[in-house]
Amino acid sequence: MNNIKTFWKSAELVYNSGDYTSASTLYFKCLFVLLDLIILKNKHITPKDHTDRFKILQKDFPILYSALDRIFPIYHDTYSLQVEKNKCDEVKKHVLSISKEQGIQFSNS
Repeated sequence: MNNIKTFWKSAELVYNSGDYTSASTLYFKCLFVLLDLIILKNKHITPKDHTDRFKILQKDFPILYSALDRIFPIYHDTYSLQVEKNKCDEVKKHVLSISKEQGIQFSNS
């Protein structure tokens, strides 16, 4: 839980500075930890990597899988392209939506 909130706080700082590529990376880190927490709570396991996370989500959490699969190309873009604000906002929106479903509140959202 601490990592989720720390990544969120860092992402917000970077987002507010206008660096949407780095903010996207941090929002994704927040999202990955959030998804891993959901998996841990429900399956009592933690994914070892992205591939494992995708397999578990696809099998046991198809709605979450679909959401992640749809935005994951943005994460790939962070390695070689500049991410635009609207794509960063899309990632941020997913983090907020899933965290709200899990009862997790961020102090500045």
